[in-house]
Amino acid sequence: MRLFLDTNVTLDVLAKRQPWLHDSATVLSLLESDEFDGVVAAHSITTLYYLCVKELGRDQATAALVALLKLVSVAPLDQETILKAIALGWRDFEDAIQMLSAADANADFLVTRNASDFKASPIPVVSPSELLGILRSQG
Repeated sequence: MRLFLDTNVTLDVLAKRQPWLHDSATVLSLLESDEFDGVVAAHSITTLYYLCVKELGRDQATAALVALLKLVSVAPLDQETILKAIALGWRDFEDAIQMLSAADANADFLVTRNASDFKASPIPVVSPSELLGILRSQG
């Protein structure tokens, strides 16, 4: 199963943000299994680094990103994707890029805490807790 992780899910784990840490960390731990592939958008990496430096300091932010990149692959971001995102006309441009990156990565789910921002997504959008519920129900 291919999981595309929105920036907020990975930031919950890297910055240990409560009350979301547990579910987001559980989703990330799934990526240690061969059954799951994790993907993040290229622009998420720069955003995560910037926010983690502010929260954790440069050394810990760097270490956190290196650890994250051992679990996920990075979806490329190119001119075509940016132009498609602009053409969508979504209120939140960054969310449009996230959705298009998830689609290009052939993700089974886009995992985010802001599902309402992705109403027009062709990919199922779930929160970390919803994903975990789906997985539990599948046995």
